[in-house]
Amino acid sequence: MTTELRRLRNYIGGEFKDAADGRTTEVVNPATGEVYATAPLSGQADVDAAMAAAAAAFPGWRDTTPAERQKALLKIADAFEARADELIAAESENTGKPLGLTASEELPPMVDQIRFFAGAARLLEGRSAGEYMDGMTSIIRREPVGVCAQVAPWNYPMMMAVWKFAPAIAAGNTVVLKPSDTTPASTVLMAEIIDSVLPKGVFNVICGDRETGKAMVEHSTPAMASITGSVRAGMQVAESASKDVKRVHLELGGKAPVVVFQDADIAKAVEDIAVAGYFNAGQDCTAATRVLVHESIHDEFVSALAKAAADTKTGAPDDEDVLYGPLNNPNQLKQVAGFIERLPAHAKVEAGGHQVGDKGYFYAPTVVSGLKQDDEIIQNEVFGPVITVQSFTDEAQALEYANGVEFALASSVWTKDHGRAMRMSKNLDFGCVWINTHIPLVAEMPHGGFKKSGYGKDLSAYGFEDYTRIKHVMTSLDG
Repeated sequence: MTTELRRLRNYIGGEFKDAADGRTTEVVNPATGEVYATAPLSGQADVDAAMAAAAAAFPGWRDTTPAERQKALLKIADAFEARADELIAAESENTGKPLGLTASEELPPMVDQIRFFAGAARLLEGRSAGEYMDGMTSIIRREPVGVCAQVAPWNYPMMMAVWKFAPAIAAGNTVVLKPSDTTPASTVLMAEIIDSVLPKGVFNVICGDRETGKAMVEHSTPAMASITGSVRAGMQVAESASKDVKRVHLELGGKAPVVVFQDADIAKAVEDIAVAGYFNAGQDCTAATRVLVHESIHDEFVSALAKAAADTKTGAPDDEDVLYGPLNNPNQLKQVAGFIERLPAHAKVEAGGHQVGDKGYFYAPTVVSGLKQDDEIIQNEVFGPVITVQSFTDEAQALEYANGVEFALASSVWTKDHGRAMRMSKNLDFGCVWINTHIPLVAEMPHGGFKKSGYGKDLSAYGFEDYTRIKHVMTSLDG
């Protein structure tokens, strides 16, 4: 008996459509390794159609009042809540994530984030009007930038879609959003839900691969390109966008240092770091992936972390006892395994270090110690359930090791010494510093990094302002 595959479609100008040339890709459930759907492999004609729809809708949406945009976003948030079970199921099938954790840890924050941007729509700030030259009054206008080409990643397909479309639409822009080719299902479902709320063309979804995203960024219509993805992809987007001077918003890789001093609460640190390192199979740019521990507590800490890893469970989405599901795709499984296979002789695998089961793309929670600063696994993003541990002698060396990578997204410091915590937070070269915790995010605070982690902010009023442009208007008081 053959099970019929689900058929996903693009959402362009308020209509669901196949790719113009009929091409499709297979969509695989990473928990089983089995194909469950097909999605359009969109080409230039589909990109053209989506951009035309977004451009046609822009003048009308731009001219709506902030109150109208707020009302629309609040309706979307309510609709997402009403159809939460469908969204959670689609996301779990997309990614293999545990159903219970997706329901508790992802859907509520993303709904809250939509509501935050609904409120932000009515709170744009700028320099007050005034006479900065005799006889002239100056005012500042905050305007939407126009059509936004947005590319979302596969690690949090549903939530990252919200991070992209909510601030853009709140600011009066229109959107063409491409989900990852491996995780389109929940984004297409979002389009179905949003269809009853927004005017046609304000929100468009096209499925496809890397070439589809490239065609979007290179298209002449968008005023802004936004991507969450790898450093390589971000560099390509920045280069492509530079040809017609598009705005670019990049949220790229991470290699978060977790600096644990000798006065830290070791039990609490180990417990929290294990969760922050293994949640979502470590497929998170902010994951607690690179632990730096003071030499005086190093052995005790490694032993405790290895036990926490051994006690951490990965498995099927409907298993209520698991912390995380599979890696997203076979290439990602191969990448994570490759880091472990290439470890130098001085490294020691304290826990895990192997695939789990023969079905799907599961990898064991892993701890690696004995590493040096220039080791590949320290310098490069693993993006899997692997936590590395290094030791340091003093605060200066901790900072040297922490800042000694090309990424600069997130970090954390674990200490009871307030002065030390403040010094470290000042000197850590990362977009976020947590103290005695790691990974919590709130809609009101910005998320974004420095260096090769990209530029621009998600969430917060800063993220909202990224989707606006500033215009100076000066008028003569003489009429």
